Amino acid sequence: MLSRSHQPVLAPPPALDPTRFSLFIDFDGTLVPLVDHPDLVRADGELIDLLHALHARFEGRVAIVSGRSIAQLDAMIGNVASALALAGSHGAEVRVDGRLVEPERPAGLDAAIAAVRNYGAGHPEIYIEEKSHGVALHYRKAPMLEEPVHRQARAIAERTGLDLQPGKMMVELRGPGWDKGEAVAALLAEPPFALSLPVMIGDDLTDESALRIAEEKGGMGVLVGPGRETAARHGLADVGSVRRWLWEAVA
Repeated sequence: MLSRSHQPVLAPPPALDPTRFSLFIDFDGTLVPLVDHPDLVRADGELIDLLHALHARFEGRVAIVSGRSIAQLDAMIGNVASALALAGSHGAEVRVDGRLVEPERPAGLDAAIAAVRNYGAGHPEIYIEEKSHGVALHYRKAPMLEEPVHRQARAIAERTGLDLQPGKMMVELRGPGWDKGEAVAALLAEPPFALSLPVMIGDDLTDESALRIAEEKGGMGVLVGPGRETAARHGLADVGSVRRWLWEAVA
């Protein structure tokens, strides 16, 4: 069914059975609201309590799957990060039980960062986010710059051999060869996630590969925010709805 704005209307997700499912959860826009300056994001006390409760109730089968680097996630989430599985940098970095697996730093990343900094110097309204395996340009404060920012990012990607990853009011240059779906599939092959049904919760186009994997593996994808064409069968309205649904699973 389509809404008046011709966007798909997704059914709310059913109650979660912690004995059967594993959780793979995006961070920005899913567990915390999107903000103009991503470096200011920190997990609040209620979210930290929720993550601790989920980790216990799902017997360790909880992973944060984010475009952020693992170093950024550690800083934002705090001590609970060490208990969770983390897939950062759009799946390039994966840490489980303290074991970190990541590829070499992309060869063209330093050149891309220099080019992005040079471009950003003339556009102070753009926020530049440097990561361990990529660099992102956020134009949330200046949406009229979407077309020129994407054009510039495409040109830099062509020169440096990096992949272009569009997202909500941002575009990122990152190394080729991985995505969030691959990270979820890799985690599902290892304990404690093996033999469970995956639930992926995410809001952005960058989450689509992971939403698709969750559906293909017999679990479910849950899209956060307005309906759109997506691999997910279920939807939740916003960050508050996500948290309430997850709290119900540990009640």
